[in-house]
Amino acid sequence: MGIDVDIIFKIAGVGIVVAFLHTILDQVGKKEYAQWVTLFGFIYILFMVASIVSDLFGKIKSVFLFQ
Repeated sequence: MGIDVDIIFKIAGVGIVVAFLHTILDQVGKKEYAQWVTLFGFIYILFMVASIVSDLFGKIKSVFLFQ
């Protein structure tokens, strides 16, 4: 039971890559692209977290409905 450590490392890895790309693009002068990279990274992580929360609600539902 509990959250897999693999998912935490995926989220951290995406965060590191997005931060790296944002910094590089910001220094080059492509601030618009840097903001888009950050937005897409945030949306990707948001979908990952949404799937984790969906699994959690499924487990809670199965516990309380005795299925």
